[in-house]
Amino acid sequence: MNSLQAFASHTATPASDPFALRFGIPLPRALRTEAAGMSWRTFLATYSPSGGPIRFGRWSAHSLGAGRSEFRATLALGDTIHQAEATAAGPIAALTSMLYDAGLPMEILSFHQQKVGDGRTATFLLCEHDGRRHWAAGLADTATESSVEAMIAAANILHG
Repeated sequence: MNSLQAFASHTATPASDPFALRFGIPLPRALRTEAAGMSWRTFLATYSPSGGPIRFGRWSAHSLGAGRSEFRATLALGDTIHQAEATAAGPIAALTSMLYDAGLPMEILSFHQQKVGDGRTATFLLCEHDGRRHWAAGLADTATESSVEAMIAAANILHG
């Protein structure tokens, strides 16, 4: 991190953080700096776009024991519906594998998750594909749902 980035990350205030303004909880530092001064609508459009070529449908998990589960999901990729499955230790690893198998690889570089005042969970991911990095966000009733929302947002941002 260069000195300008370090200075900027320490100067972003809660008053300029759209998430803190809405929920009273600051964004992760690097995302807080990037999103400083955005309206809530602009924040959502930038980090959690509601549209895109990749959509997520049904999801199921079946425990196989020994910390592994079989996950199945319905993914819409453009106009095509795909049934995806993966065996993994958790839903994030499973969805990462499903997206990779669908030709939509991405690496999660940073993962932040927190409860917000209304009982929902917010997930913030810094993801990368082919040298391009972008933050994505998800907000849902459960930690798993918010993670899935953030991952689908990241896939749409990086591959859309």
